[in-house]
Amino acid sequence: MNYLFKKAKLSDIAPIWEILQHAILRRKEDGSTQWQDGYPNPDVVQKDIEKGEGFVLVDGETIIGYSAVLINDEPAYDKIEGKWLTNGDFVVLHRVAISEKYLGKGLAKKILKYIEEFAVNNNIYSIKADTNFDNIAMMKIFENSGYTYCGEVYFRGSPRKAYEKVLIKQD
Repeated sequence: MNYLFKKAKLSDIAPIWEILQHAILRRKEDGSTQWQDGYPNPDVVQKDIEKGEGFVLVDGETIIGYSAVLINDEPAYDKIEGKWLTNGDFVVLHRVAISEKYLGKGLAKKILKYIEEFAVNNNIYSIKADTNFDNIAMMKIFENSGYTYCGEVYFRGSPRKAYEKVLIKQD
């Protein structure tokens, strides 16, 4: 497979939204409350892309995954109930979703690896993320990818599990 992780373009909104709609449905079928309140939606994706924070995982020309990747931009993380591992610059990932046709291939973990490369290329050695308490699949991905549970953060009034991974600085 010839995967590439790159900045999304506005013309990518339709395939990204299709991937997210399936992910929203999967969360619901899993009994999760995550993404069941009208978020995310196409406007959120458009804002991600306009701010240069929307990224796609592609297989050749086909968009097969999506994630928003932000630098130092998550105000909710300032109010963690718990403690982050680091206090410096960090990369945040949100809205990780994989195409229905590509599930079970470890591609969410691959996106996390690409985000680690993005962080290091920007001289940032911390990645922070969160997920819903009932998103067991994402919690396992974080734990299997070397993330540490740090506490709780709140989004739209709901508690979320917060994770951080500290990357090793290569000299």
